[in-house]
Amino acid sequence: MKVLFFGTRGYDKKSFSKELPNYPDVQVDFTEVNLTPTTAALAKGYDAVCAFVNADVSAMTLEILRGLGVGLVLMRCAGFDAVNVDFAKSIGMKVTRVPAYSPEAIAEHAIALALCADRHIHKAYIRVRENDFSLDGLVGHTLHGKTAGIIGTGRIGAALARICKGFGMTVLGADLYPNQKLVDDGVIDKYVDYDTIYEQADLISLHAFLNEESYHLVNDDTIAKMKDGVILINTARGGLVDIEALIRGIRSGKIGAAGLDVYEGENANVYQNREDQILGHSITARLCSFPNVVLTSHQAFFTYEALQQIAQVTLDNAERYAKGEEFSERSVVC
Repeated sequence: MKVLFFGTRGYDKKSFSKELPNYPDVQVDFTEVNLTPTTAALAKGYDAVCAFVNADVSAMTLEILRGLGVGLVLMRCAGFDAVNVDFAKSIGMKVTRVPAYSPEAIAEHAIALALCADRHIHKAYIRVRENDFSLDGLVGHTLHGKTAGIIGTGRIGAALARICKGFGMTVLGADLYPNQKLVDDGVIDKYVDYDTIYEQADLISLHAFLNEESYHLVNDDTIAKMKDGVILINTARGGLVDIEALIRGIRSGKIGAAGLDVYEGENANVYQNREDQILGHSITARLCSFPNVVLTSHQAFFTYEALQQIAQVTLDNAERYAKGEEFSERSVVC
């Protein structure tokens, strides 16, 4: 079983190489080149390819891979919106993913973004390095006693709910499929509809799947319903938030602080070093101009524990394919 890993970095090689001895039937080669229709031909002679969230696994890419004899696409991430799943299914290709890896890591990053953006920790850090110890412009809010609204209460949302409870917050949840056990266990105070979240929450964190229904879930209309000065956090998918509406909300003062690990228009930046480039009129440059916005580079998952789990699940999927075994139900996409 030969697998070509696209878009790999040093940390990918390290985490996967550490686990490979446990999978003797899987042979892996790494390339830093990302998977696109242009680069798909590199997979000639391989049984499978492995890609990350920033790959382009479109119909054209899949068609080229299938023509080369590749039968499996291993996504080493939870999301698979980069893959044209219907086309993969139509040409008999298998697609797998890593359904959940260290949900606590993402939840911890979400609350870190909230604290950093609201308490202006990023600004304070820079000031102190310049021997400026003034406090002007650094005032924030106490989260204790406030209300957190969590949209999407799967493993990540539930982990964040537990953290917010530890801060002494009231926690409201919104989900198409409410988990009553979270209420019974005191993790979530109650489930409400989206409008109630917008109207009552002081902190709103997004953990929903991105699909046609949730696209631009946060927009001009929903932002208008939010509390003045609300803290908005997105560590899920950029498309959940209409970025132009968000910018308008920040400028109007409706959004008091925003912490974004993902955002619309980030694709050209994800995991790229662009420090010698002028971004010009870009979403990133506009967001970075606001003192109450904190951006990180799609890194909420990025812990040693998560990397280990990603490697184990991905290699397990490859081995199962090599042996003709069934994939775990939550790992298989098609």
